[in-house]
Amino acid sequence: MSQVEPREGEMSMRDGYEQSGVAMTCRGFAEYGKMFGLTMDHLLDGEVLDVAAGASSFIAESGEHGLQAIAIDPRYGQKPDLLTVEAAEEIASSTAKLAGLADRYDWSYYGDLERHRAGRAASLAKFAADYRKPDSRERYLAGALPELPVKSGRFATVICSHFLFLYGEQFDAAFHEAAVRELMRVCRPGGRVLIYPLVTLQFQLYPELDQLLAAVKQAGGRYSLEETGLPFIPGSTHLLRIIT
Repeated sequence: MSQVEPREGEMSMRDGYEQSGVAMTCRGFAEYGKMFGLTMDHLLDGEVLDVAAGASSFIAESGEHGLQAIAIDPRYGQKPDLLTVEAAEEIASSTAKLAGLADRYDWSYYGDLERHRAGRAASLAKFAADYRKPDSRERYLAGALPELPVKSGRFATVICSHFLFLYGEQFDAAFHEAAVRELMRVCRPGGRVLIYPLVTLQFQLYPELDQLLAAVKQAGGRYSLEETGLPFIPGSTHLLRIIT
């Protein structure tokens, strides 16, 4: 059995968060630190890869800190204006949906819905400015799991936020296993793969987690389920850490 069990009543929450397709995320550097327990020592340890990064500003802000980091997302083939418009529309849509479920979420980090929305908008603005720079294609690569356009063993830290597990009803167990193996492939020996959250959009622990953890072990990885510093989504108390 997995190390994280649903608490009593967790499966009886409201219908969950309604989402058609994969939303474009807009999250900032500080949020990544809280979600994944990242420190500057971790980030200075080597190059960082953010997978399914959307319009988050983690890469832009990493550059401001002198860190080496790149992002991969299938949307990076779009022109900046189209991508920015889509992200802004997603912020408006997600804010409206969160308003109807606000009592289910943990607001200890964000404070309230308006601060949450403002943070998303600020992250998008930083991302958009960086994405428009002439050298942006060196930092933002078009690509998607389970096949990433980067060489094996390149990154010290590989992170994936709000994609794997969250969309467990759209992507099957075979996809998840292939995706996690791919994240491990591009991570250097002794590096770390970090995935958060471990729950689906229905606020339930990803049902095939035990099977996936067995595959991680079979592939030579060492895993642990660790508490996150940003348990915003109902039940999202842990992240998955894999040492390759």
